[in-house]
Amino acid sequence: MTIAKDHHVPRFKQTNAGKIKIKTWGKRQVVMFTTFLALFLLTVYGFLTFDYKGISFVQAVTDTIYNVKVMFFQPAMSHFTFGEALGQVGVTIGLGILSTIIGAIISLFLALFAAKNLSSKTVSSAIIIVITFIRAVPTVLWVLIFAIAAGLGSEAVIIGMTFHSIAFLVKAYSEAFEEIDEGVLEALRAGGANWWHIVTHAVIPSTTSSLLSWTFLRFETNFTVAVAMGAAAGAGGIGFELLMASNFYFDLREVGFITYLILIVAIAFELLSTQLKKRFLSGTSMS
Repeated sequence: MTIAKDHHVPRFKQTNAGKIKIKTWGKRQVVMFTTFLALFLLTVYGFLTFDYKGISFVQAVTDTIYNVKVMFFQPAMSHFTFGEALGQVGVTIGLGILSTIIGAIISLFLALFAAKNLSSKTVSSAIIIVITFIRAVPTVLWVLIFAIAAGLGSEAVIIGMTFHSIAFLVKAYSEAFEEIDEGVLEALRAGGANWWHIVTHAVIPSTTSSLLSWTFLRFETNFTVAVAMGAAAGAGGIGFELLMASNFYFDLREVGFITYLILIVAIAFELLSTQLKKRFLSGTSMS
């Protein structure tokens, strides 16, 4: 029997059919268990050895509850009007829209060459390696890098966000292109269609819904990133007002108002994207 040769600890499990299924602890399970155990022990050690500088937990919890109550149950404007707040939100939305549109246009062309079923293996692998490196670097770091090169302001934010958006969308678009049935592409090639005809008549029309969904998803991400980057890179927007209210003025009521405003805008964009995708999909299905 092979069970006698296996040095792993067997685990028995009764199945519904009445048969006994044997599970063993392999190397992967041992490594995962050891990793989680080490992280748990390090977390406990960190809590026990952390220098709390005489902070009273009861007082800290009480103050936190009070701050949350003031922030979210008593929102108010103190240093700007409602019209000025909407203007700052418009700046943030503009940063997200520009970076998404520019990134989507560039990504569409790069994704055609990154898809393995539409391009050579060498070109596809080279593009994937580059975008993987770009995507591995956080957006905030790209923005700060371009802020050094181009100076603080909206230009650095748009370039940095666009750079990371391209890496994200190229991967998403290329994977959508690779899901196309290979038989359809082979049939078009056999019928004499060239590469450009295949892209315009088969690839793009059959993946439009996926491209639209990924683009809206990236826009929502860029909007939230623009809130933070507007303050970090000096591009303005509602993120800058949030930074001033929380760090400079320490106005909890204004922080709560800005938080609610950002939340309302994010929900509005989510509802808008859902309606547009429904209308677009219904239009394509009817055609």
